[in-house]
Amino acid sequence: MSDDPEIEKIKQRKLEEMLKQLNQPKVEPRIIDLNDSNFDKTISSENLTLVDFWAEWCGPCKSMHPIFESMSKKFPNVKFGRVNVDNNQNISMKYAVQSIPTFIMFKSGQIIDKMMGAVGAPGINMICKKHSS
Repeated sequence: MSDDPEIEKIKQRKLEEMLKQLNQPKVEPRIIDLNDSNFDKTISSENLTLVDFWAEWCGPCKSMHPIFESMSKKFPNVKFGRVNVDNNQNISMKYAVQSIPTFIMFKSGQIIDKMMGAVGAPGINMICKKHSS
């Protein structure tokens, strides 16, 4: 224990903040990690589903992650999912994903739009707006 009352106050405040975070209800992630077991069920719903095909080693893919994350909050009527192409090669082959990142918009299990490359916020915004209005 420190003899400095200021340090003790800071420690106490930090402890309270940490305890408050532990008691927060778990928020469902806005982006679903898709794989063989949940892919078809997720894209076959009536809702729009935008899927990001990416890989761990892909720089442009990683640069798109925070953008994809923020867009998922902006368009609550669109489901957002992510497929790691290295771990799910059969899904990538089924949809002819040959370059990454690739973004595919599905509705009722059908491809209704597709974009390739690090399209940035304008690209994600455009594809979501185009199909959700």
